[in-house]
This record gives sequence, C-alpha cells and structure tokens, in this order.
Amino acid sequence: MTVSEAVNLLRESGVDIHDADLTSFLKGVVAGPRQLDTAWMDLLGGGLSPAARDALDQCRAELEQSLDTGLGPGPAPAERLDQLRKELAERGLDGLVIPRTDEFQGEYIPARADRLEWLTGFNGSAGAAVVGQTKAAIFVDGRYTLQVEDQVDTERFTVRHLVSEPVPDYLEQVFGPDQKIGFDPWLHTRNGLLGLQRAAKKAGFTLVPLDDNPIDAVWKTQPAAPLTPVRPHDMAYAGEASASKRERLSEVLKKDGLKAAVITASDSIAWLLNVRGGDVSRCPLPLSFAILHDDSTVDWFIDDRKLLPGLTDHLGNGVAVRPFDDFANALAGLGADGAAVRADPATAASVVFDKLLEGGAKVVEDSDPCLLPKACKNDVELAGTRAAHGRDGAAVTRFLSWLPAAVEAGGVTELSAADQLQAFRFRDPLIRDLSFDTISGAGPDGAIVHYRVTEETDRPLRPGELYLVDSGGQYLDGTTDITRTIAIGEPTAEMKDRFTRVLKGHIAIATARFPAGVNGGQLDGFARQFLWSVGLDFDHGTGHGVGSYLNVHEGPQRISKGVGGVSLQPGMILSNEPGFYKTGEYGIRIENLVVVTELEGQGLGEKPLLGFETITFAPIDLNLVEVSLMTESERAWLNDYHAEVRRKVAPQLMDDAKAVAWLENATRPI
Repeated sequence: MTVSEAVNLLRESGVDIHDADLTSFLKGVVAGPRQLDTAWMDLLGGGLSPAARDALDQCRAELEQSLDTGLGPGPAPAERLDQLRKELAERGLDGLVIPRTDEFQGEYIPARADRLEWLTGFNGSAGAAVVGQTKAAIFVDGRYTLQVEDQVDTERFTVRHLVSEPVPDYLEQVFGPDQKIGFDPWLHTRNGLLGLQRAAKKAGFTLVPLDDNPIDAVWKTQPAAPLTPVRPHDMAYAGEASASKRERLSEVLKKDGLKAAVITASDSIAWLLNVRGGDVSRCPLPLSFAILHDDSTVDWFIDDRKLLPGLTDHLGNGVAVRPFDDFANALAGLGADGAAVRADPATAASVVFDKLLEGGAKVVEDSDPCLLPKACKNDVELAGTRAAHGRDGAAVTRFLSWLPAAVEAGGVTELSAADQLQAFRFRDPLIRDLSFDTISGAGPDGAIVHYRVTEETDRPLRPGELYLVDSGGQYLDGTTDITRTIAIGEPTAEMKDRFTRVLKGHIAIATARFPAGVNGGQLDGFARQFLWSVGLDFDHGTGHGVGSYLNVHEGPQRISKGVGGVSLQPGMILSNEPGFYKTGEYGIRIENLVVVTELEGQGLGEKPLLGFETITFAPIDLNLVEVSLMTESERAWLNDYHAEVRRKVAPQLMDDAKAVAWLENATRPI
C-alpha cells in the first residue's frame, strides 16, 4: 500500500490531505509507543471508511518495518562517537554534556530524545555522558552499575557513578581554561545547570549554550516527534474538574502577586487539564507546555494534530490551544510589562528562565504549582486506585499460582513469565498499558536492579534460584507497582536470612507512625536497619511517589536515604520497596504501595499523627521467610496482611479452583 493510494482513500472519506502531510503524520505515529487501539486514525477525522482504515494501518506497519532508528541493544557502534567528535570540532567545541532527558525533563522520554542510548547503547532511565575530543564518560546510578557494563563500550566510555562521581566533578577534572563545553539549554534544568556553571568557574572552561543539539546533526535516522491521541480524563476518575483545579491554583498566584506560572512537567499538565495521552512509553502523557495565568486561563502549547475530535469542548473556553513552536515566544511575551512569573528551577529547562528574563519578566523561582495538589490524591482518585490495586492483586495472584506448576513442567523463561503476567493483567477492561517494562529477573539477573530482559539475555527459571518480578499496570482508575521475589525450589539459608531482613524493613515502613511534618528521608532508615545490623544495604531509594493513572514515579514525595524532600501528607501514594542484591547470584525486593493517612484521634501535641495504609494485595512468599528472625508483632502483621489478601483476592479467583487452593496455602498463618 503506497501513501498516495492511502491519500486517495482518505479523500474519498472526506479527509483533505496530501502525501507529504500523511507521511509526516505516520512518522509521528510510528515514533510513539504502539497504541492498543486505532484511535490514532481518528486524529485524521471521524467517518473513515473501512478501506481507508485498512490503508492507514498498512502504511503504518510498512513504515514501522522500514525505519531504522539506530536504537537497539548496546554497545552502540564506535563510529557514532567519532562522528560526534567531528561535529563538535567543526563547531569549535571541546566537549558536550549529554543528559538522558528531553525538553520536558521527564523520566520517560520518546525515542527521538534518547540521544544517550543512540550514542552509547545504554537504555536505563537515568544517566548522562560527557564527550571530549580524547576522553568520554558515562554516568549511571546504583541501579544500573551492572547494566552499563553490558550495554556500553567501557573502553571508550569511562563509567562513573551519577551521584558520588557527578558530571560537574568530571568536568573540573578533565577540562580547563580556553576550552569550550557545549550544552543544550532545553535539556538542563535551572538547578542542574548551576552545578555545571560552578564547575566552569572553578576549572576555567566556558559553557556554551547551543541553538541546536549536535547529536541531532549526526543522528541521520532520528525518529520524528511522537504523535499519539490526547483524550479527556473522565471526572469519574479525576474527581475534580479542570476548571476547579485552575481556579484553585490561580488564587495562589494572585495571593503571591504573580501574573502567571510556567508549567513544563507533562504529568502536571495532564493532571491540570484532565487529559491523558501516549507520547512516551508506559505513561499516559501528552508532551506539551503550558502557561497558567492568574485569571485561571491556560495557554496550552501542543501539536494540535494530537487532539481527538471533541477534546476542545472538554477543555472549555478557559484553555487556548496554541502551536507548540510558539512557546519560546510566549515566554518572552510574558515579560512585556515586567510581570512576575513563577517557574520551577527543578523541573523547567534553563532556557525557560533565559526567555523570561530576555522578555523583561520578574522570574520567581518556586516549585511547580501542580506538584503538591497532584500528589495529594482526592477521594475519587484514592477510591479508584484502591479498586485498581484490588483487581491488579488478583492478576498477580493468578500469575503466582500459575508459576510453580509451569516451572516444574519446564520451559518458563524470564520473557515467557513476563508475557504470562501481562496476559493476566490484560483481562481487565480498564487497563490501558503496563506502568513500566516488567522487570523479570531470574537468578543473577535479579541482582540487576532495573534489569530489562531481552531475547538475547532471556534465561530460564531454575530450581535453587530466586526469581524477582517487578511490574505494574496503568488502569483508567489507578496506577499499580508491585514487586515479588519467589523461591524456585528450595532456597538457601542465606537467601531466607536476607529475604526476611528485607521483609522486616518492609514491615517497619508499613507500620510507621510519625507526626505531620516528617519527610521520607527521616523514615528511610526504618527499612534498612535490619540489613545495616549485619553490614548490608541496598543502593536505591526505599520509596517513590506514584500517580493516579499518571507516572509510576511521581514527585515530590519519596522515601530515600540522604534526601529530605517534602513532608509526607495525607493522600500521597508511595512505594515501600526495600531490597538486597548479591551480584552474580540473586536479587530480593518486596514492594507494596501505601497511602499516607491521618490516624484519627491520635497526635503529638498540636500535630496530627500520620501512618501508611497498604493498598497492594498479593501473597509474599512464605517459603523465603525465616520465622525465627521475626518478632511476634512482625508475624502478626504478615498474618493480618495475608488474611486481607485472601479476603480481597479470593472472590476474584472463583473461576479457578486451583488458584483459590494455592492462595489459601500461600497466605496461611505462620
């Protein structure tokens, strides 16, 4: 099927489009994550004939098959580094800083923005690189220390720790006076740029903001910007109208004497406008920018080809849809009368501040005004996420009950196990996607914290090993995230010891009681104490925030060592996921989601007492529990938790007597 043939069929359906426009449209569709439905066709207009739809789908499939983006299993070809160095030399640059992010500064980025993966082969969710003419380095955090060794040519890229050996320190060590280091100002936040500026001042090199990214100049097969449908998020799930949210936030602006707030975080905009999209993998986000004014109106900068018919009616008169490319000029325009404008230095690109200041605005650096309201879920969102977790727990339990016999029969691998778990989840009519790529790690692969199984790395589940599966779903009424570690066959005494210490830490978080004003950093040690007591630890946070049919990793709430952050507040959803990892042998993690709740009638002086409500329900493997290490209260918590799992999950399994029987045994009192 040619594009011209498809255009003719579209014109017969009343769609006036040219070959070049349809090709551009299809490139955007292919550049986004694969959609579960054909709503993307409706972006061209309703009433398409079956023949036109078939033609569109054929053209999309043929284009998808023919495109080679250059992204794939690492290490990346060595010539890419050479090409980039040549490009830098032609621009008079001695080096380039390459963060793994896009202009929206989100954790999840479209293929077009994955410059770090194209250059190095590393596909983790956090990282950076610095390329000079003779040296290059890649920076990853503790989750990816094993993965980076497999995916990157470590003879050409020195591996450094993103936190303890950060980019600014490397720049100070490698570059000096009279050297010019380029950076893309759309890819660095205001706060992130400060570290680079301090390094430049100390070492004497010059930081050069670039009008365009040098990698884009040498990445000849770079994908297009994604083009996926934007839908309304129904009030039945949102719980508050967009107009109400905008009015609430605009009152804050007026109280602070501000004319506007610039919002660049995609999940904040989705929350504020009650819309959802699909531009990035596993998160229902439309990539866009917004300006909220003090009269509660919003200028929304987005490719309007993404808007499904009827969406503007949902948005109402208070939201003006403007071309995406108008954003920079609109920032400059905000300062025409010296207006005070709020922007978040932690989440907005540094170029946002440059444009505001160039236009004469008085820039007030403050947090994204959507962050806390979005984090503190309303009653409708909480009811939805509890319901989603109830159904999700049943899907996970079906999987756990299926696993033993399947492994005994042979042939179960990391990939096939992940596929089976996904199949159980996708029986739910409200699911729209997974909430992240399932981490399915058997034996030593479980020790890779954010392991991503591929056909090349796929290994069978073997007796005597542990199997770690971290997974979740994006449901219309909530986002889930759960990790279970399962003993395949008989575990060793060491495995049981480590698992039980992790479980004790998990219970310590689940049962924590704390006064209002406490932040997650103050609770983090609760989860680690039983590992610390024998000289062990884990190199990741204990808990991250979770959105409501939004990002599975949501700020500002978190539970993490050395990071204070905001005070925990009722309605916030967080993960509770301590772990332990023995390189080359096994990994252990136990993860449930919890909601911060106020404990009625309890408090410390004038401060209310807060705690956590566990909302994830699936069995924890009793075969890995060393009961002698647990206190009476810890055993009581586990027994009570398992009783609640039975109560919530068993009725959903009545079509499968074997699963019900398995659940009864898996949740037996200890």
